Amino acid sequence: MPRFEDILEIVSGYNPECDEDLLRRAYVYSAMAHRGQVRVSGEPYLVHPLEVARTLAEMHLDDVAIATGLLHDLLEDTWVSEEELEEQFGEHITGLVKALTKITTMEQSYAARAAAQAENVRRMLLASIDDVRVILVKLADRLHNMRTLGYLHEEARRRIAAETMEIYAPIAHRLGMGRMKAELEDLALSYQHPEEFRRLTDQLRQRETVAAALIAEIRSMITTLLEENSIGAEVRGRIKHLHSIWTKLRRQGIGLERVYDFLAFRLIVDTVPHCYAALGLIHQLWRPVPGRIKDYIAMPKPNAYQSLHTSVIGPEGQPFEVQIRTRDMDEIAERGIAAHWLYKEGKEPSQDAERVSWLRGLVEGHQENPRDFLNSLKLNLYPEEVYTFTPKGEVFAFARGATPIDFAYRVHTEVGHHCVGARINGKLVPLRTALGNGDIVEILTSPNQVPSRDWLEIAATARAQNKIRAWLNRGEKEQAVEAGKKLLERECRKIGVSLKQLREDERLPQIAAEHGYGKEEDLLAAIGFGRISLRDLLAPLVRTRPVTPVPSPRGRAAAVPEGSVIMVKGQSDLLTYRAQCCNPLPGDEIVGYITRGKGVAVHAANCPNVRKLLFTAEREVEVEWGGVTGAFSVPLHVAFEDTPGMLAAISQAANGENANIRSCHLSTNEGQLGTADLVVDVDGRGHLEKLLVVLRRLAGVTSVEPSVTTQARQLRVL
Repeated sequence: MPRFEDILEIVSGYNPECDEDLLRRAYVYSAMAHRGQVRVSGEPYLVHPLEVARTLAEMHLDDVAIATGLLHDLLEDTWVSEEELEEQFGEHITGLVKALTKITTMEQSYAARAAAQAENVRRMLLASIDDVRVILVKLADRLHNMRTLGYLHEEARRRIAAETMEIYAPIAHRLGMGRMKAELEDLALSYQHPEEFRRLTDQLRQRETVAAALIAEIRSMITTLLEENSIGAEVRGRIKHLHSIWTKLRRQGIGLERVYDFLAFRLIVDTVPHCYAALGLIHQLWRPVPGRIKDYIAMPKPNAYQSLHTSVIGPEGQPFEVQIRTRDMDEIAERGIAAHWLYKEGKEPSQDAERVSWLRGLVEGHQENPRDFLNSLKLNLYPEEVYTFTPKGEVFAFARGATPIDFAYRVHTEVGHHCVGARINGKLVPLRTALGNGDIVEILTSPNQVPSRDWLEIAATARAQNKIRAWLNRGEKEQAVEAGKKLLERECRKIGVSLKQLREDERLPQIAAEHGYGKEEDLLAAIGFGRISLRDLLAPLVRTRPVTPVPSPRGRAAAVPEGSVIMVKGQSDLLTYRAQCCNPLPGDEIVGYITRGKGVAVHAANCPNVRKLLFTAEREVEVEWGGVTGAFSVPLHVAFEDTPGMLAAISQAANGENANIRSCHLSTNEGQLGTADLVVDVDGRGHLEKLLVVLRRLAGVTSVEPSVTTQARQLRVL
C-alpha cells in the first residue's frame, strides 16, 4: 500500500508551502470512511484513493486537487453525506467530489446504462469548465482503475477499456497529457485485444536487443553532431508505445516484421532558434522523408503542444522519427494543462479558462438522447489536425475529414443552414470535399437553402451534426404530432370516443402522464413516431366493452411471434428485425429504431449507422434479446501469409470451435500475402469471440476481423 508520508514528500518537493494540515485531514477522514472496505483484488479500498493522490502529486497539482483525490469516492461508496463532507472540508472541495460522484442505475438495459453514463460524463465536463481539476482527478482515478482492471470479469474489462479509449484517452490528448494518454491507450489495448497485445509484446521483446544497440548508436551520432555545433541538448531514444505500433499494423494490414519506423528520438534543447538549427543539422546528416516535416512551434496544436517533427532515413536504411523541442515545450507535451495549473502561485481557475474552453463545446446543444450525447462527445474528442483559414485570415482547426459544411457551421449556425457551396483556394468545390491544411475557405449562401438529411453523412464534426439534427428534428416532430393526432382520432372513433371528449374530461393529459409524457404534444409525437401502441394506450377505455377479435390477414406475420429472438421492452405488438448493416448477435448491446412501415430495426449499439447520429432520437426504443437462440451467419475477413496449408488450418480451427463455414473466397497477391473472406455460423457474440481468438493464434495469420459486405447485408437468422 502506498504511504501517505511518501505522497506528502512528493508534494513538499515542488510546493514547500503546501497545506499539510488539509492533506493529512483528508487522508485520515478517507481512511475512516473506507475502513473495512476491500476492492475486488482483495486489497484495502484505501489503496485506491492513495494511488490517485500519488498520481496527482506526480502531476504537481495543488493541495485542493490532491485532497479531492483522497476523498473522491466518499459520496459514492461510503456512509459520508454531502452535508458532512462540506462541514469538514468546505463547499469547494465538496463540489469537486460531488462532480466526480457517479449516478447509478438498477436498470440493466443498454439504454438505461447509456443514460447514466452520459449524465455522469456530462456533469463531470460541466464542472470541469469551471475547474479543470475535476477532469484531472478523474483521469488519475481512471488510470489506477485501468492498472488494476485485470481483477474484473472479462465483460467489465472490455466495457471499461472501450470507454477509456473512446472518452478518457482522447480527453488526456486534448489536455496535452501525452504520458497519461499513452499509458491509458496501452492498458486499454491489453484488455480490448489481449491476444494481439501479448503477441505484439513478445515480438517487440525479441527486437529489443537489436533496437537497443541501434538507439545507442543513433543517440551517440546526434549528440556528437549537436556538440560540434555548440548546441546543448538532451537526446532520448525509445521504441514507440504499443498502441501506436498496433494502430499502424491494423491500418496498413502488415506484420511487425514489415514495420521499420518503430523508433523515435526526442531532442530537448534550450531555445527555439536551437530547435530549427538542430532540425537543419539532422537533415544534413540523414535524408528526410518527404511530407513528414511538421512545424508545431509556428502552428501549435489546439492542446498547446509545440515541437518540430521530422522522419529521416538513418543508418543502414532504418527510418525513424525525430522530435525537437525546448524544455518548456517538453513539459507541456508530457503533462499538458497540469503543467500550468499551479495554484500555489495564487492563480485562480478562471485565469486559464481559455485552455479548457473546448470543454464547453463538448456539452453544448440540447441532446436529450444519451447515445446522441456520447457519440457527439466522441466525435468532438478526435484530434484536430487540419488547419484552415477564412478569407480574412482567421484560423479554424478541424479533425481530418471535415468538409465545407463543418466550416460553415463553425462560422455561424445561420451560415451553415443556408450553405449552398464553397470555394477552396478560389476554386468552386462540392460540399463533400475534405478540407486540407492551409486551405482558404469561402462559404457561399442562399436564403432559400435549408439543411437536408444527406448533410448528416457529409458533416464530420459533432457541432455541425448537432445543428443539422436540431433543424431536421423540429420539422419531423411537427409532422409526427400531426400524424399522431390523426391516428389517435381514428382509433378513438373505432371505440366510440371522440378526441375532443378525452380532452374535455382531462383523460388525455392523464393518459399522457401515465405513459411518462408531460405534454399532450409529446404524447402525439410518440404516437406519430410509432413509439406507443394505440391498442395499449386506449386499453383502459375499452376494458368494460366487449371487443370482437379481428383475425390477422392470411400470410401476415404475427407482430411478435412466440419465441421471438428480439423483444421490444414494454410493447407487445411491434415487429422486430435485425438491421442488415450490422447484424447484431446475442450478447451484443442493442438499440431499436422504429422505421416507417417496417417495424423496429435492431442495431448493435456500436453500429456505424447509430454512431453517425443519423437517427431521430424520438424513434429509439429499448429492445432486449429473447430466450431463443439459433445459428447466425457472420462474415469474416482473414489476412495471412501465403504458405501451404493455410486453408486447411483455418478450416480445422473453425471446425474445432463448432463453427460451420458457409462460404469461403480466397485470394493471394505477389507479395506472398493472402486473404480469405468467410461466412461462418455462430450462436452468439461469445461464440464468435472464441472463434476469433483461435483464428488469430494460427501461425501465419496477421489479422481476423468481422466484415460488412454485400453478403452480410443479406444475412438472416437460420
